[in-house]
Amino acid sequence: MRHLPVLFAMLAAVLVMMTGAARAAELVMVEAKGCAWCAKWHRDLGAIYGKTEEGRKLPLRIVHLETLPPDLRKIKGLRYAPTFVALQCGREIGRIVGYNGDDMFWGELAEIAKKLKPAC
Repeated sequence: MRHLPVLFAMLAAVLVMMTGAARAAELVMVEAKGCAWCAKWHRDLGAIYGKTEEGRKLPLRIVHLETLPPDLRKIKGLRYAPTFVALQCGREIGRIVGYNGDDMFWGELAEIAKKLKPAC
């Protein structure tokens, strides 16, 4: 019984990490089953995104519109796929709706990245 508080503290830490509360900043890609534009983004940029400056500042997290994780259900207006939501400290700082090619994506993402603060 004396180990119970330690076990609960460890479990709480794991839950915080799983829900995203521990993430400083991230780019959430909301995709949908059968989305051709989502597949195009993956073909065009999926392999290189994490190697870019923006990818290092805003690590990618991919979720499905049909089954949003509990920590993302508070995000309003998710109707279209793909939608890219930039979060910092759990708050939305920018959004890209749709994918119209790599030039437009990188331009919009660069503007969002300018809004990043040094820390939460």
